[in-house]
Amino acid sequence: MALKRAFIFLGPPGAGKGTQAKRMAQRSGLAHLSTGDMLREAVSRGTELGRVVRPIMERGELVPDDLVMKMIEERLARPDCAGGLMFDGFPRTLAQAERLDAILESAGFGKPVVVDLSVSHDKLMRRLTGRWTCSVGGEIYNVYDAPPKTPGICDHDGGKLVQRADDRAEVVKERLAAYDRATKPLTEYYQRQGVLHTVDAAASVDEVSRALSEIVERAERRDGHL
Repeated sequence: MALKRAFIFLGPPGAGKGTQAKRMAQRSGLAHLSTGDMLREAVSRGTELGRVVRPIMERGELVPDDLVMKMIEERLARPDCAGGLMFDGFPRTLAQAERLDAILESAGFGKPVVVDLSVSHDKLMRRLTGRWTCSVGGEIYNVYDAPPKTPGICDHDGGKLVQRADDRAEVVKERLAAYDRATKPLTEYYQRQGVLHTVDAAASVDEVSRALSEIVERAERRDGHL
């Protein structure tokens, strides 16, 4: 049964926020909210928001707070968020965090459970610059750690592998720098509130999932849900 709780996954690009948030959302029945996915959808659909943010994202820069918060507020009003939420890579700034806290409190969610997925920049560069996606089925490969059998071709359907514009080396460096400048201070903010948990995201996907499950269970026991 979904709980009326909000979980927040922090961490730099490539830390595995999307993978882990989706896993936890499926197990818990919570709505999975990824601002990155929502923004990319807006770009692909050519919406008004998409046209504004496309050049910003292609430069590897963070989308301005006012645009992101408008999108988030609209998303939270949907019925599937009523039982609980899983934020994937949001908030990204202190201003967003403070506004989100107020929104969650007024909606009855209380304080969120915040997880910081920590990975070194060297490992992140390898993960991101080596990431290629099938243009047909969407399967993801890493040319360093999980390459296709035939370079540039998907093993499953023969589709051409393509690289996201924001996974190019020069853009990745700017994305990580932008994260350090604007997003990393959030760990101090949530640490002061006593809601922050840090996980070594360089471990395997299953090991990280187990660590996250333990954090959720401890949080629920502490709040009297278990």
